[in-house]
Amino acid sequence: MTAVHDPTVLPPGIPAPQDDGATRHLAGMKLPSLPLAATDASVADLSVLRGRTIVYVYPRTGRPGVNLPDGWDAIPGARGCTPQSCSFRDHFAELKQLGVARVFGLSTQDSDYQREAVERLHLPFQVLSDADLKLTRALNLPTFAIEGMILLKRMVFVIDDGVMTKVFYPVFPPDKSAEAVVTWLQSSK
Repeated sequence: MTAVHDPTVLPPGIPAPQDDGATRHLAGMKLPSLPLAATDASVADLSVLRGRTIVYVYPRTGRPGVNLPDGWDAIPGARGCTPQSCSFRDHFAELKQLGVARVFGLSTQDSDYQREAVERLHLPFQVLSDADLKLTRALNLPTFAIEGMILLKRMVFVIDDGVMTKVFYPVFPPDKSAEAVVTWLQSSK
Protein backbone atom coordinates (compact mmCIF):
# COMPACT_ATOMS: atom_id res chain seq x y z
CA MET A 1 0.00 0.00 0.00
CA THR A 2 1.24 3.47 -0.86
CA ALA A 3 2.10 5.66 2.12
CA VAL A 4 -0.07 8.65 3.00
CA HIS A 5 1.45 11.66 1.32
CA ASP A 6 1.76 15.41 1.44
CA PRO A 7 0.63 16.52 -2.05
CA THR A 8 2.64 19.75 -1.85
CA VAL A 9 5.98 17.91 -1.74
CA LEU A 10 7.66 16.18 -4.69
CA PRO A 11 9.57 13.13 -3.50
CA PRO A 12 13.10 12.65 -4.81
CA GLY A 13 13.64 10.28 -7.70
CA ILE A 14 10.21 10.41 -9.33
CA PRO A 15 10.49 9.25 -12.95
CA ALA A 16 10.51 11.86 -15.69
CA PRO A 17 8.11 11.41 -18.62
CA GLN A 18 9.53 10.93 -22.10
CA ASP A 19 8.38 12.76 -25.22
CA ASP A 20 6.32 10.15 -27.04
CA GLY A 21 5.15 12.62 -29.69
CA ALA A 22 1.55 12.40 -28.48
CA THR A 23 0.92 16.16 -28.75
CA ARG A 24 2.66 16.97 -32.05
CA HIS A 25 -0.68 17.24 -33.86
CA LEU A 26 -1.95 20.02 -31.58
CA ALA A 27 0.14 23.07 -32.58
CA GLY A 28 -1.89 25.27 -34.92
CA MET A 29 -5.14 23.41 -34.24
CA LYS A 30 -8.39 25.40 -33.98
CA LEU A 31 -10.09 24.16 -30.85
CA PRO A 32 -13.54 22.62 -31.19
CA SER A 33 -16.47 24.24 -29.43
CA LEU A 34 -16.90 22.16 -26.28
CA PRO A 35 -18.27 23.51 -23.00
CA LEU A 36 -16.22 22.61 -19.92
CA ALA A 37 -17.53 22.95 -16.37
CA ALA A 38 -15.48 25.33 -14.23
CA THR A 39 -15.02 25.31 -10.47
CA ASP A 40 -17.06 28.53 -10.09
CA ALA A 41 -20.10 26.75 -11.67
CA SER A 42 -19.63 28.63 -14.95
CA VAL A 43 -18.93 27.00 -18.30
CA ALA A 44 -15.88 27.77 -20.44
CA ASP A 45 -15.55 27.17 -24.17
CA LEU A 46 -11.86 27.51 -25.02
CA SER A 47 -12.63 27.90 -28.74
CA VAL A 48 -14.33 31.28 -28.32
CA LEU A 49 -12.12 32.97 -25.74
CA ARG A 50 -10.35 36.05 -27.10
CA GLY A 51 -6.77 36.84 -26.22
CA ARG A 52 -4.15 34.51 -24.80
CA THR A 53 -5.22 31.64 -22.55
CA ILE A 54 -2.91 29.29 -20.67
CA VAL A 55 -4.31 25.86 -19.78
CA TYR A 56 -2.17 23.59 -17.65
CA VAL A 57 -3.34 20.00 -17.91
CA TYR A 58 -2.65 17.54 -15.12
CA PRO A 59 -3.68 13.99 -14.11
CA ARG A 60 -5.40 14.62 -10.75
CA THR A 61 -4.93 16.53 -7.55
CA GLY A 62 -4.47 14.62 -4.34
CA ARG A 63 -5.69 15.56 -0.92
CA PRO A 64 -3.60 15.73 2.25
CA GLY A 65 -3.83 12.51 4.23
CA VAL A 66 -5.47 10.53 1.42
CA ASN A 67 -3.52 7.64 -0.05
CA LEU A 68 -2.34 7.85 -3.64
CA PRO A 69 -3.34 5.05 -6.03
CA ASP A 70 -0.98 2.08 -5.74
CA GLY A 71 1.96 2.56 -8.09
CA TRP A 72 1.33 6.29 -8.60
CA ASP A 73 4.91 7.39 -7.97
CA ALA A 74 6.22 4.86 -10.51
CA ILE A 75 4.22 6.39 -13.38
CA PRO A 76 6.45 8.88 -15.24
CA GLY A 77 5.00 12.37 -14.87
CA ALA A 78 2.07 11.41 -12.64
CA ARG A 79 3.27 12.96 -9.38
CA GLY A 80 3.23 16.73 -8.92
CA CYS A 81 -0.25 18.06 -9.68
CA THR A 82 -0.47 20.17 -6.53
CA PRO A 83 3.03 21.66 -6.97
CA GLN A 84 2.16 22.44 -10.61
CA SER A 85 -1.06 24.20 -9.57
CA CYS A 86 0.86 26.15 -6.95
CA SER A 87 3.45 27.18 -9.54
CA PHE A 88 0.72 28.73 -11.70
CA ARG A 89 -0.76 30.39 -8.62
CA ASP A 90 2.63 31.83 -7.68
CA HIS A 91 3.34 33.10 -11.23
CA PHE A 92 -0.22 34.27 -11.94
CA ALA A 93 0.51 38.02 -11.66
CA GLU A 94 3.60 37.66 -13.84
CA LEU A 95 1.64 35.75 -16.49
CA LYS A 96 -0.98 38.52 -16.53
CA GLN A 97 1.77 41.14 -16.91
CA LEU A 98 3.05 39.19 -19.92
CA GLY A 99 -0.31 39.52 -21.67
CA VAL A 100 -2.07 36.34 -20.60
CA ALA A 101 -5.81 37.05 -20.41
CA ARG A 102 -6.65 33.97 -18.35
CA VAL A 103 -5.24 30.81 -16.80
CA PHE A 104 -7.11 27.55 -16.30
CA GLY A 105 -6.21 24.18 -14.87
CA LEU A 106 -7.75 21.12 -16.56
CA SER A 107 -8.19 17.53 -15.43
CA THR A 108 -10.65 14.68 -15.79
CA GLN A 109 -11.77 15.03 -12.16
CA ASP A 110 -15.25 16.37 -11.49
CA SER A 111 -15.78 20.02 -10.56
CA ASP A 112 -16.69 19.27 -6.94
CA TYR A 113 -13.36 17.51 -6.38
CA GLN A 114 -11.51 20.29 -8.20
CA ARG A 115 -13.33 23.00 -6.23
CA GLU A 116 -11.87 21.67 -2.98
CA ALA A 117 -8.36 21.98 -4.43
CA VAL A 118 -9.00 25.51 -5.75
CA GLU A 119 -10.12 26.61 -2.29
CA ARG A 120 -7.43 24.73 -0.34
CA LEU A 121 -4.61 25.96 -2.60
CA HIS A 122 -6.02 29.51 -2.92
CA LEU A 123 -5.86 29.40 -6.72
CA PRO A 124 -6.71 32.78 -8.32
CA PHE A 125 -8.15 31.05 -11.42
CA GLN A 126 -10.68 28.37 -12.28
CA VAL A 127 -10.06 24.71 -12.97
CA LEU A 128 -11.97 23.04 -15.80
CA SER A 129 -13.39 19.53 -15.77
CA ASP A 130 -13.27 17.12 -18.69
CA ALA A 131 -14.83 14.32 -16.63
CA ASP A 132 -16.77 13.09 -19.67
CA LEU A 133 -13.53 13.05 -21.74
CA LYS A 134 -15.13 14.99 -24.62
CA LEU A 135 -12.22 17.41 -25.02
CA THR A 136 -9.70 14.63 -24.40
CA ARG A 137 -11.18 12.57 -27.23
CA ALA A 138 -11.79 15.50 -29.59
CA LEU A 139 -8.14 16.59 -29.33
CA ASN A 140 -6.76 13.05 -29.01
CA LEU A 141 -4.90 14.05 -25.85
CA PRO A 142 -2.45 11.62 -24.25
CA THR A 143 -3.85 9.71 -21.27
CA PHE A 144 -3.03 6.87 -18.94
CA ALA A 145 -5.20 4.64 -16.76
CA ILE A 146 -4.89 3.59 -13.14
CA GLU A 147 -7.42 1.99 -10.79
CA GLY A 148 -10.18 2.38 -13.39
CA MET A 149 -9.55 6.11 -13.91
CA ILE A 150 -8.58 7.60 -17.27
CA LEU A 151 -6.27 10.50 -16.55
CA LEU A 152 -4.60 13.10 -18.72
CA LYS A 153 -0.85 13.25 -19.03
CA ARG A 154 0.68 16.54 -17.93
CA MET A 155 0.97 19.29 -20.58
CA VAL A 156 0.43 23.03 -20.98
CA PHE A 157 -1.43 24.76 -23.81
CA VAL A 158 -0.94 28.32 -25.00
CA ILE A 159 -4.15 29.24 -26.84
CA ASP A 160 -4.55 32.45 -28.82
CA ASP A 161 -8.09 33.34 -29.92
CA GLY A 162 -9.15 29.68 -29.91
CA VAL A 163 -6.06 28.36 -31.74
CA MET A 164 -3.41 26.19 -30.07
CA THR A 165 -0.20 28.23 -30.43
CA LYS A 166 2.22 26.25 -28.28
CA VAL A 167 2.17 22.97 -26.37
CA PHE A 168 4.59 22.16 -23.57
CA TYR A 169 4.94 18.36 -23.42
CA PRO A 170 6.18 16.50 -21.57
CA VAL A 171 6.20 18.74 -18.50
CA PHE A 172 8.89 17.99 -15.92
CA PRO A 173 9.48 18.88 -13.22
CA PRO A 174 5.87 19.90 -12.64
CA ASP A 175 6.68 22.53 -10.01
CA LYS A 176 8.67 24.47 -12.65
CA SER A 177 5.86 24.36 -15.22
CA ALA A 178 4.68 27.97 -14.90
CA GLU A 179 8.28 29.18 -14.85
CA ALA A 180 8.86 27.49 -18.23
CA VAL A 181 5.78 29.23 -19.65
CA VAL A 182 6.96 32.60 -18.32
CA THR A 183 10.40 32.08 -19.90
CA TRP A 184 8.79 31.18 -23.25
CA LEU A 185 6.48 34.21 -23.13
CA GLN A 186 9.43 36.50 -22.36
CA SER A 187 11.51 35.07 -25.22
CA SER A 188 8.68 35.22 -27.77
CA LYS A 189 8.03 38.95 -27.34
